Amino acid sequence: MELDTGATAWMLMSASLVLLMTPGLALFYGGMTRSKSVLNMMMMSFGAMAVIGVVYVLWGWSMSYGGSVGGIFGNPLEHFGLAGSIYDAQGNFLIDDYGVPTVVGVAFQVTFAIITTALISGAIADRTKFSTWMVFVALWVTLAYFPMAHMVWGGGLLSGDGPIASIATPVDFAGGTVVHINAGMAGLVLALVIGKRKGFGKVPMKPHSLPLTMLGAALLWFGWFGFNAGSAFTADGVAGLAWVNTTSATAAAVLGWLVTEKIRDGHATSLGAASGVVAGLVAITPAAGALSPVGSLILGAIAGALCALAVGLKYRLGYDDSLDVVGVHLVGGLVGTVAIGFLSTTTGLFYGGGAAQLVVQLIIAAVAMLFSGVITAMIATVLKAVMGWRVGEDVEVAGIDQAEHGESAYEALGVGRFSSDTSVGGAVRATTEAKA
Repeated sequence: MELDTGATAWMLMSASLVLLMTPGLALFYGGMTRSKSVLNMMMMSFGAMAVIGVVYVLWGWSMSYGGSVGGIFGNPLEHFGLAGSIYDAQGNFLIDDYGVPTVVGVAFQVTFAIITTALISGAIADRTKFSTWMVFVALWVTLAYFPMAHMVWGGGLLSGDGPIASIATPVDFAGGTVVHINAGMAGLVLALVIGKRKGFGKVPMKPHSLPLTMLGAALLWFGWFGFNAGSAFTADGVAGLAWVNTTSATAAAVLGWLVTEKIRDGHATSLGAASGVVAGLVAITPAAGALSPVGSLILGAIAGALCALAVGLKYRLGYDDSLDVVGVHLVGGLVGTVAIGFLSTTTGLFYGGGAAQLVVQLIIAAVAMLFSGVITAMIATVLKAVMGWRVGEDVEVAGIDQAEHGESAYEALGVGRFSSDTSVGGAVRATTEAKA
């Protein structure tokens, strides 16, 4: 295959856009936390970038796309350190079927591993040791993300080469199962294992900077064009369709979320708009290449409304998913993955394709939830016993930023270490510190 410079340029740009999503996520999550924990929240995203940027080169690519071991993961030693993945025997760059160097594919795929793992952090904000999180990142991406990527995209059990393809070819265009169901289920398990924040359900825990959150949502939307349109793997009509569908679904999801909020609460909020953006992006991710623009509008509106309702489940069911990873990513990923069975223009039930595609989409969604849940529970339980997950109660009340990182986000503005402690004692300590 000859080098296609246009396709190569498109994939390099797409990889860069997806990489931008993780700093965008740091802003999105950072604005949603309390001021005393914003740096820790952002560091969890940047920490994921650092850890996965190393392990993906060493064994992540090989586990995702190497020779299959039981259809579950790739051989981690086959391409360890990217051996045999960059040059051929003559020293020329290996080129894939789209005319793009394989090493560019590595660049694109590592950004998916990074953002997927970083998404989980929002479920455990305000109470988690940074050191334990960093170890979790390395373990989870190795034992949960890389195998899932292999099973769905690397020719494994949930791919078009797997056993369920005899029913219908599974569709996950850009990561409904691999990214969002995977991360959302992991977030739910971690929230249950680690437990609730001090004061959850009793003390107001409002976002400290909605402008930061909206800026983060804007960067996520921008970067998501690389995520979805880039998953066409070349600059063609499929990429264009994915771009249009991504915009259509996201816009409709914002409206769906805001209407739901208005009916339920009497207000259409900026936080709702930002959350609706992410809900729409999540839902269209697996379906971006399979739906029509009108179908994307329908999917987005449904996802926006359902996710707006789902974020309240944590109060009813009693789990503390701090920044609504479960309500947005798990629910949105499930909606988008299953909706393909109804709305795919080629195999969907509403287009005369019968129920086969819907059955397959339900299977891959269920397997993704089960696999992620079991692996995450194992990792989380071991780390709880060996390292411990939670910071001390006094640190949680005072704010993780100072204790974990020795910094405060707003020192220049005179915001002290205890600025977000809503207790009377916290106000007294803050006043005392300010006088000192």
